[in-house]
Amino acid sequence: MQALAAHGITRTFAIQELTLPLALAGHDLIGQARTGTGKTLGFGVPILQQVTGPDEGADGVPQALVVVPTRELCVQVAKDIAAAGELRSVRTIAIYGGRAYEPQVNALRKGVEIVVGTPGRLLDLAQQGHLILGKVSILILDEADEMLDLGFLPDIERVLTMVPEQRQTMLFSATMPGPIVSLARRFMRQPTHIRAEAPDENRTVPEVDQFVYRAHAMDKIEMLARILQAKDRGLTMVFCRTKRTAQKVADELEDRGFAAAAVHGDLGQGAREQALRAFRNGKVDVLVATDVAARGIDVEAVTHVINYQCPEDEKTYLHRIGRTGRAGASGTAIAFVDWDDVPRWHLINTALDLGLDDPQETYSTSPHLSSDLGIPAGVTGRLPRARRTREGLDAERLEDLGETGRARRQPSRSGAAGAPSPERRRTAGDERRRTAGDEPATTDRPAGQPRPRRRTRAGGSATSPTSPAAATPSADAATATGAPRRRRRRRGDNAGSSAT
Repeated sequence: MQALAAHGITRTFAIQELTLPLALAGHDLIGQARTGTGKTLGFGVPILQQVTGPDEGADGVPQALVVVPTRELCVQVAKDIAAAGELRSVRTIAIYGGRAYEPQVNALRKGVEIVVGTPGRLLDLAQQGHLILGKVSILILDEADEMLDLGFLPDIERVLTMVPEQRQTMLFSATMPGPIVSLARRFMRQPTHIRAEAPDENRTVPEVDQFVYRAHAMDKIEMLARILQAKDRGLTMVFCRTKRTAQKVADELEDRGFAAAAVHGDLGQGAREQALRAFRNGKVDVLVATDVAARGIDVEAVTHVINYQCPEDEKTYLHRIGRTGRAGASGTAIAFVDWDDVPRWHLINTALDLGLDDPQETYSTSPHLSSDLGIPAGVTGRLPRARRTREGLDAERLEDLGETGRARRQPSRSGAAGAPSPERRRTAGDERRRTAGDEPATTDRPAGQPRPRRRTRAGGSATSPTSPAAATPSADAATATGAPRRRRRRRGDNAGSSAT
C-alpha cells in the first residue's frame, strides 16, 4: 500500500474490490471487467502478498507466472507489478520475443520470483531448461480472449501442463467466449466468476465521447491532421488495420509537422519499445498503431483515440477506444468509416448499442467537424512551425535488444518532422527478399569473372559462360548427350500433330 500510494494509487476499483478478498484467500477466480478498470493490480497485489523474496528464504525459482498475449502488455504488466512491490525484495522479469535470449537467461539464473511472459518465449525457455515452472504456485492468464484470437490456446495448454496441479489459477478477460470457458473448466478448481459491471450495463466507458464520420479515403489524412490541432488535445492514439497503412500515416504526419511514431509488427522490438517510451514521455504526442497496441496498454493523459480505419468487430472497437477514458478520466473517441465499411460499422453499432447507426458524411472542410471537436477556425492540414515543440522520436534512445533479421533505423534523423530515413521504411519482408537474392558469401570464382549461368536449355548442366564447355554444342553432340530435341507445333496442325 505504501508503494502504490507513492504512485498516486490510494483507492480500489470495482474489479479490484471484488477480486482481492478471494485472491488473497487462495481461491481460483475468473475476473471479467471492461478495459481500463484496473485488472492488473487485481492479480498483481495478491501475487506480491503471497510470494517470498530472497531475504525471506526464496531460492530464486519462479513462484508466480503471468501469461499475456502481446509484448507491449508484457512490459507494462511487469512494470506495474514491480512498481507495486518496489519496497520489497521481490524480483520480477519480463520474458518475451524480439529480444536476445542471453539477458533473459542470465536473469533467470540469478533468480526471480515473478515471471511475466508471452507464450512463445516462455515455452522456448522452459523446453531448454532455463525456465523452471515446477514451483509455480500462482498462475495468471491475462487478456485470455486475446490469446484465443491470436491462436495461442495450444501454447497456453502446454504451459498449463508444465506447472504443478496444486496451484492457484486466476483468469482475466474482457469477454468470455466458449473456448475460454472450456479452458477454465479443465484447468481451474471451482473458480468464482467475478463480473464488475451490471449485465445490462453499456460495454463502453461512459466518460468517453464517441463520434463517427463517414470519410473519404483521399481526405482522411487531412481530416486527421486538423483533428490533431483541436483545443485541449493531449496524447493521441491513431489505429489502423494494416501495418503498411500505420507506417504510411505516421510518415505523412511527420511530413506535416507532427511529432508522430508508429508501432506495428514490421518494426523490430527495439523500435516498437522506443516509440512507446517516446509516447509515454511526451516526446511524441501521436502514436499510430495497429491492434498490437490496442490491448492493455495504459498510457496516462491519452485524450483522443482515432480509428483511422474501421475496426473488424465490436471487441476490437472496445479495446481501441479503451486507451482513453481510463481509471475514471474522460476522453474522445473518433471513427472514420469508409463507404464500403458502412455494413461493418452497422454490425459494431448494433452489438454495442451505440446509437450511431448512420455516420454523417464528413470532409476536412465540414463545419460540423470543427464544431464537434473544437477545431479552431483557419486550421490547415499542416502544423504551424511555432507549435512544433515536441522533441520527436529521435530524442528517445533506441535500445539494442540483440535482435537478428530485422532492419534497423538510422540512429537519428533531422528533427521530429523530417522525412523518414530509408532504413525506417524498410520492412522485415524487404529484408528477407534482399537476403534471399544475395550472392553466397563463399565462392571459388576468380575475381573479375562473371557469375555462372544457372538456367540451361534441354536439361544440360549449368556451366560458366567463360569455360570451354560453354561453347554452343552441335546437334550431334546434343543427341549424343541424350538431350531431347525441341518440338514445335505448326499452325494448322491437328490436335496432337507436331513437326520436328
